[in-house]
Amino acid sequence: MSDAASLLFSTYQLGTVTLPNRIVVAPMCQYSAVDGVANDWHLAHLGQFAIGGAGLVLVEATGVSAEGRITSGCVGLWTDEQEAALARIVRFNRENGSGGRFGIQLGHAGRKGSAQAPWLGGKPVAPADGGWRTVSASDVPFGDGWPAPQPLDAAGLARVRDAFADSARRAVRAGFDVIELHMAHGYLLHQFLSPFANRRADAYGGSLENRMRFPLEVLAAVRAAVGDAFPVGVRISATDYAAGGWSVPESLVFAQVLKEAGAAFVHVSGGGAVPTAKAPIAAGYQVGFARRVRAETGAPTIAVGLITKPEDAERVLHEGAADLVAVGRIMLDDPHWPHRAAAALGAGLPYPRQYGYALSPGWRRFADSAWVEATD
Repeated sequence: MSDAASLLFSTYQLGTVTLPNRIVVAPMCQYSAVDGVANDWHLAHLGQFAIGGAGLVLVEATGVSAEGRITSGCVGLWTDEQEAALARIVRFNRENGSGGRFGIQLGHAGRKGSAQAPWLGGKPVAPADGGWRTVSASDVPFGDGWPAPQPLDAAGLARVRDAFADSARRAVRAGFDVIELHMAHGYLLHQFLSPFANRRADAYGGSLENRMRFPLEVLAAVRAAVGDAFPVGVRISATDYAAGGWSVPESLVFAQVLKEAGAAFVHVSGGGAVPTAKAPIAAGYQVGFARRVRAETGAPTIAVGLITKPEDAERVLHEGAADLVAVGRIMLDDPHWPHRAAAALGAGLPYPRQYGYALSPGWRRFADSAWVEATD
């Protein structure tokens, strides 16, 4: 692998969009918006990743409606003010970043909405305390102490479909290059897929074909809203990590159908449907799911799951497990991880001009040299 050119720092064509490298910053919720409006925290948080050299930065799960947020602090994209705030961030990153692209994850929390921020405990918030009545595929609570959501009827399904399409149009106007639809981690579209949350007896429940129906309708609505050329991908949970739930074989069928329906990529994660699930968390623990999706469906895939070492990210690509590699926590710890990875893999990655003149190619050699202290 050391004798080959770095795949991690090769370009990748995502529909009509060219990514300068294959590092994707995964969506990471900040729970810091006000009325769904992104602010200076988001500008600084996301800007560091654009400056840091990632090929694609994905904005956190962004609610398509007020009831679609996870918490009252989540970013939204259903008003002009929210659209303008995100357009400012996109504009900043395009003007000041290292040439990477910018995407947004659109989602609806469903029964996992109206919750506290994680640092407050993440418990449900009652409408009387500033929360809201949640909706889902069925009236099954997320877990002990969670309220029963309102099952979506025909009008509710149409309302959610339209909200996704409207937010997608706003995302295009705001300047985003890529849209990712959140169908993972136990949120609304995953709730239709998982037997743990979907107990419907109509055309949207029961069989795998029926459980896939509404998520596919949302994808179709978004595709129609933004046009065939705009890259729209999907994030899925490959498994619920619990017996009787959504499974890897079902994910393989779903990924094949997503590909045929025009999804630009499948971002393969896992879990989130039930609070009692136990995932075998370790470095690279979900890469095998992406490997199977890519091998068995041919869909372009993004692998994710505690990929923190440059050599491991490179290995994922060289072994054909995925087309792109998503990183999250390591970017919080080190926003310039792509530059560190490039140095480790012998690849070139330019800094923004404000940094580049100071960080010449030889600076690391001097920084790593023996200590020299002037005495006169």
